Amino acid sequence: MIYDLHSHTTASDGSLSPAELVQRAVEHRVDVLAITDHDTTDGLQEGHDTIAEKQLPLTLINGVEVSTNWQNHEIHVVGLNVDLANPELQAFLAEQRNKREERAVEMGNRLAKARIPNAYEGAKALAGDASITRSHFAKYLVEQGVENTFQNVFKRFLAKGKTGYVPPNWATIEQTIEIIQQSGGQAVLAHPLQYKLSTKWFKRLLAAFEEAGGDALEVGQPQQGITERTQLATYGRDYNLAGSVGSDFHRPSSWTELGRNLYIPKDCTPVWSSWPEAVKESLL
Repeated sequence: MIYDLHSHTTASDGSLSPAELVQRAVEHRVDVLAITDHDTTDGLQEGHDTIAEKQLPLTLINGVEVSTNWQNHEIHVVGLNVDLANPELQAFLAEQRNKREERAVEMGNRLAKARIPNAYEGAKALAGDASITRSHFAKYLVEQGVENTFQNVFKRFLAKGKTGYVPPNWATIEQTIEIIQQSGGQAVLAHPLQYKLSTKWFKRLLAAFEEAGGDALEVGQPQQGITERTQLATYGRDYNLAGSVGSDFHRPSSWTELGRNLYIPKDCTPVWSSWPEAVKESLL
């Protein structure tokens, strides 16, 4: 059975609609998919409706990816099996989106001072009703010919310390884990190797995540080799965290694909082993 527990749609910064994403997941033989858009659950109902309407052989897990602040680092936490109707969760996510909007306005102001006008308006138009992210700015700047790739836009303008970067004002890891678990979900440390922390600081992050009651960390992504995967599984055991897998899919590319190379080492406890019985019974 193939699990992919980290993916994005046009409800945040993905390029595929929820309907397109679930159909692509089936095409790539994914059995269990979590849609985890940034600070929103808006795409999930469309995904569920498409699966039901087309009778797709896919189990969809309700998820979300939350941006947090920890020691001046932006750390992402995925929530799995969250209750979409939980009012505290939805209020929390609405506040996160407000912070995104405020940050985006200031990013636009800073880029304007760098002689790149209308960046906020352009990014906002691309985002539409979705949760606005730096990726929308990157897409707009590529379309305007400022740079030719997303990577170059981030390196020159949007990465930490660059002209258009605005320090985020996200919730803390502790607040995020608490609200995810209050809504019935599990809190997963997302793409842990992307933060470029030293081993010393990475262990501090894992210790803080464990102390706050975190449930798991992602040990399997498409780009990871066996050595990284094994090391992350070892860290999981050391810090009492289960293992999760996810492509972090945003758009079709040669680097990342739904369901590709997603597995966890045999001695790693999978996050789905502790899912509620009702969820387990729904699995194919």
